[in-house]
Amino acid sequence: MNKLGRGHRDKLQQFMAITGVSDKVAHQALKAGDWHLEGALDVYYSQPQIKSLTDSRNLEELFNRYRDPNYDMIMADGVDNLCTDLQVDPQDIVTLVISWHMKAATMCEYSKQEFVGGLQSLGIDSLEKFRERIPYIRSELKDDQKFREIYIFAFGWAKEKGQKSLALDTAIGMWKLLFAEKHWPLIDHWCEFLQARHNKAISRDTWAQLLEFVRTVDPQLSNYDAEGAWPYLIDEFVEYLYENGVIQRGQ
Repeated sequence: MNKLGRGHRDKLQQFMAITGVSDKVAHQALKAGDWHLEGALDVYYSQPQIKSLTDSRNLEELFNRYRDPNYDMIMADGVDNLCTDLQVDPQDIVTLVISWHMKAATMCEYSKQEFVGGLQSLGIDSLEKFRERIPYIRSELKDDQKFREIYIFAFGWAKEKGQKSLALDTAIGMWKLLFAEKHWPLIDHWCEFLQARHNKAISRDTWAQLLEFVRTVDPQLSNYDAEGAWPYLIDEFVEYLYENGVIQRGQ
């Protein structure tokens, strides 16, 4: 360990602070992750033995701490209390990533199976460990594949029970939250366009296709294919950008 350079020693300390593991385990994970902190954390948290490190009794107590008195679930008040204990704003996007780990069916609700299973997968069985994992959970948004999975998950999580589409106001709120992470420069124009020209609920197809549009079409639309198989709403959005002088044709 003494032969490590300062940069590696710093990463070792960061890894130990986040995970609470020994320097030996931290060194092994960082080495496996080619000394990239995020990669090493992925290696560590994807290990199947993580589940066996959680204490089921602690998880039961943790669930009961936030459980609704009238239902065998954690409801909105319990989620708020959990966020308070984690020192996280309920509106913080990290709460969406937590819900993705729990495979939660509905916003502001966790069944016992969702809550316990999600925490087991993260190797969490105490509030202290939960707080320590927050930086890692937040960092997952930087992984393009995970971001895509979280984005697709968000549609079903945010829509009203029994509805096939996502209410426009809710969709706009979710898009602003998600694309703040990706720094898509057209997000405000997209939301303004929807309110001015669409004013209807958002379908699952439109939700998914917008991410592909953001991923594949540059913000100046130089590689936009008008003959491509985009939903009509995205084609109309492009016309809206041209009509309002946001983008100049032929740029």
